[in-house]
Amino acid sequence: MKKVEDYVVSIPDFPEPGIIFRDVTSVLQDAEGLKLAIDGIQEKLEGLDFDVIAGTESRGFIFGMPIAYNLHKPFVLVRKKGKLPRETVSMEYELEYGNAEIEMHKDSIKPGQKVVLVDDLIATGGTIEAAAKLVELLGGEVVKMVFLMELAGLKGRDRLKKYDVESVICYEGK
Repeated sequence: MKKVEDYVVSIPDFPEPGIIFRDVTSVLQDAEGLKLAIDGIQEKLEGLDFDVIAGTESRGFIFGMPIAYNLHKPFVLVRKKGKLPRETVSMEYELEYGNAEIEMHKDSIKPGQKVVLVDDLIATGGTIEAAAKLVELLGGEVVKMVFLMELAGLKGRDRLKKYDVESVICYEGK
């Protein structure tokens, strides 16, 4: 029986020499790979008390939405600035070269709600840390962060020490 990591295509020297790019699209384009990925993330939530799943644009939507559906939980979008139509709260964060900003609808998280954040990949942790700060700004509590893949060499967990962080697949490098 195959494991979800068997569906991840690793591309050496992309986008630059020495980097191994872990391609999640190869998981998505195989029905069994996609099922294993969704099931693997969902298993990390077994026994956890939570109210809402939030996913970051755009692959957090892909993985978080079916889990929210399966578990009959609401799903909240965390989007790039300027993409949401109603009143929002926003958080700026640093990228390797510059800054970015994400937003959530101001009414998407109610005070006291327990929130799970889902994304495809944890690298440096900047995006998901900003998403967690937005949840907290709205009065929610981040009870878990779950990722399909983790690039441990980029030390994203270090900046997320105060959160419960899990990944289905962990790669030691960058």
